[in-house]
Amino acid sequence: MATFSPYVFNLIPHPRSSSASSNPNSPANLNSINAKIGRRRSSRRTSGFAVLSAHSNPRIVKSNRRSRYGQVLSPYDTEYNAENEDGDWFFDIMSIQAEDSETEESDADRKKFKSQKGNDTIRGNRRQLGEDESMRSVKSEGSFKVSKGDLDVKTGTNAIGSSYHTVNKSEDYDSLEMDGRGKLKARKSTKNKYCRLSEEIDLDEKWFPLLDYLSTFGLKESHFIQMYERHMPSLHINASSAQERLEYLSSIGVKHRDIKRIILRQPQILEYTVENNLKSHVAFLLGLGIPESRIGHVIAAAPSLFSYSIENSLKPTVRYLIEEVGIMKNDLGKVVQLSPQILVQRIDISWNARYSFLSRELGAPRDSIVKMVTKHPQLLHYSIEDGLLPRINFLRSIGMRNSDILKVLKNLTQVLSLSLEDNLKPKYMYLVNELRNEVQSLTKYPMYLSLSLDQRIRPRHRFLVSLKKAPKGPFPLSSFVPTDECFCQQWAGTSLDSYLAFRQRLLLKDFAKKYEKRR
Repeated sequence: MATFSPYVFNLIPHPRSSSASSNPNSPANLNSINAKIGRRRSSRRTSGFAVLSAHSNPRIVKSNRRSRYGQVLSPYDTEYNAENEDGDWFFDIMSIQAEDSETEESDADRKKFKSQKGNDTIRGNRRQLGEDESMRSVKSEGSFKVSKGDLDVKTGTNAIGSSYHTVNKSEDYDSLEMDGRGKLKARKSTKNKYCRLSEEIDLDEKWFPLLDYLSTFGLKESHFIQMYERHMPSLHINASSAQERLEYLSSIGVKHRDIKRIILRQPQILEYTVENNLKSHVAFLLGLGIPESRIGHVIAAAPSLFSYSIENSLKPTVRYLIEEVGIMKNDLGKVVQLSPQILVQRIDISWNARYSFLSRELGAPRDSIVKMVTKHPQLLHYSIEDGLLPRINFLRSIGMRNSDILKVLKNLTQVLSLSLEDNLKPKYMYLVNELRNEVQSLTKYPMYLSLSLDQRIRPRHRFLVSLKKAPKGPFPLSSFVPTDECFCQQWAGTSLDSYLAFRQRLLLKDFAKKYEKRR
């Protein structure tokens, strides 16, 4: 079966024998062309035609083929250089009759217009279609698209690249689409879709397929501007290549909603090939002991790891964590899951700084600090001046000694990540004023500081008080540890539904009080 490719036949024959033919831009040649154009326009007005040919083989294309107007069609492609044409000549494939003349555009004007920011390239020729004009359907097994005067054969949707206006509508359309059943439908111009983007950056229409695809992940024009400013070459990626890479990420567990965030944080990921980059990095993560079900989480948290060399960067970081920090090899997978960023930071600097600070400030031995890092590796990311020191000073201010603080931190290192004003201070005040407990009780039940005051601590305390089952003296912090169901069975002696209903009423009441204070 012959493979067909499209060629647009030029109605202006290329003069081979004349002396002027060697230069298509010579005055004699241009005068001859202009004269023929004038005669053609005066005699009849037509939008032209296009023919699907098998590589312009005269044995395949009938040499005696004629147009609807009786003109003999040459089986050969024109040798006239498209770059030297005085204008873009657009030939419709649907025998659409136009009412206005073709507008011409010189090479100089076209180059000047392309350089203007925020404007799309003028494609084709503008025509006005009357209300009574009809379009003839073209039945074809394949599909085709004419854009910028060229005809491309492809599979998919048929489209005629043309911008036009109807008599009754002033909307611009970029093309006419064929739905595969011989019916044409107008498609809105893509230049109108990215108006803001074209005002901000030098937008290339070649990017439109990629932008359309990325839009399916929730990216908007403002996000594309971010991508352009962060890494402009990422917008040059072929849409099908980007789709292949993002589909691979989805296949290994990256959630659809996370892909948007990944692209914004690391637009370079669109450039990383599946075989040479993505798969090798995923295999590296699996080798650390990270289960397949958690790979997507690790990538979403630290997409920049794909930009690091496995041999020169990632593996040396892992060796440092094991040999210098002292993390057990069996714990490495858990550490990376808790803090994927640990693979892409200067671990030597962050470890040495925090090890020195905790040793000096609290007298913490090395094994205690290693235990903290293993349980809560985010510790290596926290600022010393704005994070660690203020929280240690707060614990000191409520009466804890350095040994007590160290004990709390070894059991609940994430205390160093809790907000002072919204978390630690309110819980301490409730502990002392409502629960009648001493601060030393926190060394035995440091988990108290990690529990929600509104969702667990206050509701359980108030529920037992309402049932008159609250013990006398200090309220037992151990009652906050078990699940709701176990709490109801062991402490309240009621059904779970009764407790949940009580908690709901309490939350609504507290919310109403906060709302009144804001008014």
